[in-house]
Amino acid sequence: MINISELNEKKVSKKQIDVTLDVVELQDSYEKYTVLKPLKVIGELNSVGDIISLEGKVTGVLELTCSRCLKNFNYDIQLDINEKLTNNPENKDDEIIFINNDKLNLTEIVENNIIMSLPIQRLCQEDCKGLCASCGSDLNLGECKCQHLNIDPRLAKLKDLFSND
Repeated sequence: MINISELNEKKVSKKQIDVTLDVVELQDSYEKYTVLKPLKVIGELNSVGDIISLEGKVTGVLELTCSRCLKNFNYDIQLDINEKLTNNPENKDDEIIFINNDKLNLTEIVENNIIMSLPIQRLCQEDCKGLCASCGSDLNLGECKCQHLNIDPRLAKLKDLFSND
């Protein structure tokens, strides 16, 4: 939590931020992500009128699961954050975050920004070959012994039409 009472009361117009968040895992509605290197936020809060703008950079390392081979891998976080905040309940702008006291929960803002920035398809490497659909072998480690007949299942019966049996 960051005390922003000085910004709300217009005693200062800027406040520097250099915080390491105490977060061990992030969670969205589908999976959990382990934080391997602490999330660090460096930036600035600027007050203009009843709007406080948060501009900063988040760094850290998360552990993600590869979408193709299901192995865990390290994912570096290098994320710019630009958010607008207000304590004015009459401000109805959907892009402005409402804060109802003099404490700013930076953790929630950072977690939401990180989760929104994660790639949809998470790959351990660009050319990950994934798993064999038949036997489940990791194709990154070598070819499996399965016969890969790429037959459209809708046309599989036609294969029997041309057999010599």
